[in-house]
Amino acid sequence: MNAFRAFIRDERGGPAAEFALVLPIFIIFFIGIIDVGLYAWTINRAEKATQIGARWAVATDMVPSGLANYKFATDGGIPQGTTVPQSAFPGITCTGDGTSATCTCPASCSYPTTGNGAAFAAIVGRMNDIMNTIEADNVQLDYEWSGLGFSGDPNGPDVAPIVTVTVQDLTFTPLTFQLFGGEVDLPTLSYSLTSEDGEGDFSN
Repeated sequence: MNAFRAFIRDERGGPAAEFALVLPIFIIFFIGIIDVGLYAWTINRAEKATQIGARWAVATDMVPSGLANYKFATDGGIPQGTTVPQSAFPGITCTGDGTSATCTCPASCSYPTTGNGAAFAAIVGRMNDIMNTIEADNVQLDYEWSGLGFSGDPNGPDVAPIVTVTVQDLTFTPLTFQLFGGEVDLPTLSYSLTSEDGEGDFSN
């Protein structure tokens, strides 16, 4: 009986038991800190990929090839050498599936809405160099009126639009979700630059 009482009162294993209770909480907390860092790093990669995509988009072939080849002086009735007004160029939005590109106008437009699938794929491919989880359906390009360029430009497109590359619907899977499943949505990211020559197949 005395031996049993001594066993019950023995506290030599107390610290080990307390440590076993605290350890899981500490591990979850530690992994949570790592997840916060990985989340911030993933957003940073997505931001940089968006910036690189915009840089590539303004320095290479325009995705809306119908707009790139449209002459507002001869086809749109805009006087030669004048700025193309916003009413004649309401903008155009392009998306793609990896092989083709679809472009649409927010309002009625006189220029063709033909899309250059190869140019769109090249932009996504360059973005993949920074973040390889970006797919074609995560990317959207918007070409908006900037007031630059002129009707009948003999050296390139008649308009030099503001090009906005948007990356959306990306997700992040934290380490703490690996066992239970689930993911966290990343914010939608956009970056804009003014178009340059709108021609070419390479940019830095």
